[in-house]
Amino acid sequence: MTTTPHIGRNICKLRELREIKQETMAEELGISQQAVSKIEQNETIEEVTLGRIAKVLGFSPEVIRNYSDEAVINNIQNNYDHTTQNHGPFNNCHFNDKIEEVLQENKALYVALLKEKDEKIALLQQMLDMKKSS
Repeated sequence: MTTTPHIGRNICKLRELREIKQETMAEELGISQQAVSKIEQNETIEEVTLGRIAKVLGFSPEVIRNYSDEAVINNIQNNYDHTTQNHGPFNNCHFNDKIEEVLQENKALYVALLKEKDEKIALLQQMLDMKKSS
């Protein structure tokens, strides 16, 4: 059985996830808090209005349309299961490896910039010496 999503409820849930009050959202949209409340009670929303709301919430209209509590719970469960099976609940060694990689890249870039600076200084010194001797 396929059910059509209740867009207003999805907006409400996503607004609450973002910790945005109805009053704040109303202000961003240029409407009253009561109007936001009515929107959240509607099963369907005009595309233009949905687009404006999506922008305020920081989600795409598709995310709002397709939001479901079950999908979020499944996503969290799958990510948690993956983390606990492979790395333990508090160990994220891939993240640490990436940080180390970025630090090494930054160090190499810093060394290259210092070398380039030293070469420019040497060249300028040569030009200055040539100018003094002529």
